[in-house]
Amino acid sequence: MAAWQEEVDGKAWLARKLLGQNWLIFEQEDGTYAMVQDRCPHRFAPLSMGKRVGDTIACGYHGLRFDGKGQCVHNPFSDMIPPAAKLATYPVVARHGILWFWPGEAEAADPATIPDFTILDDPRPMVRQSMRMQAHYELLTDNLMDLSHVEFVHENTFNSGGVFWLGQHHAFQDEQGAIWSNWAVEDVPPPPFVPQLKGRNCNRWTKMRWNAPATMMLEVGCAPHDAPQDTSAFPTMRNPHIVTPESENSSWYFYNCEPGEESIAFARKVFEDEDQPMLEAVQQAMDGQDFWDMRPVVLNIDGGAIRARRHLEKMKKAEAAPLS
Repeated sequence: MAAWQEEVDGKAWLARKLLGQNWLIFEQEDGTYAMVQDRCPHRFAPLSMGKRVGDTIACGYHGLRFDGKGQCVHNPFSDMIPPAAKLATYPVVARHGILWFWPGEAEAADPATIPDFTILDDPRPMVRQSMRMQAHYELLTDNLMDLSHVEFVHENTFNSGGVFWLGQHHAFQDEQGAIWSNWAVEDVPPPPFVPQLKGRNCNRWTKMRWNAPATMMLEVGCAPHDAPQDTSAFPTMRNPHIVTPESENSSWYFYNCEPGEESIAFARKVFEDEDQPMLEAVQQAMDGQDFWDMRPVVLNIDGGAIRARRHLEKMKKAEAAPLS
């Protein structure tokens, strides 16, 4: 994920660092999107200091103009376009209100591999947010694939009251390759945000789906005890939790929340005041060391996170293997 679509629509461009490089993402006049390197190849000035001219970006230093394919299309000093006057580009497409980019070989880009986020096509208004964390993207994945940390890190916000200690955790990989980290808790008091079940015990569940490299979807539900999940006592909540590396040890984190000042403030407290300090402290404590070289203790709650890490390792080895 490069950005929420609304971060780009109607604007000159969005400047964002992703995968260790600076990029410009912009909507073209035909409604498609472009993603080009934010660095002029002439004197390396950030193109974000320039201006839009139709579907091109003019460098603010010497006026070279580049189109959405990264090609220089105008040299104000000559009719000749230097052959090396090109920008790196990535294919980018819009789906489910998200701009997705492919950082590999362009001919291998396949929009069919974009994970299913049709939940975001719901017409109900949601507030879409993004934030930076000074932590490696896999640390954010660990955090999201192990929701038992709610009992400690989010003790003052979610106030789960030890419900995860009463639950059963199940981690598995489905036939499509997605990895799931699910919790099920049966016959417990209802959470405070379901007042209609007050005085009745219920079944609660949380499900986190992971797709490589760090694209997750959370489902939270609650139903009267002994009732099927499709009779949920409140609308099942499904939310995206998507992470994209900014650099080797920093990440962009994308999520959404219900509209309203109270809901937005609550989400920011959870992520910025509780998750972020912990994850950035973990990053600092690791001090550049490899995760596995540090010999982490593995608990039974780590099944989802460990599966995701192992799956990524296999993908990296396969990608690095020489072609036969």
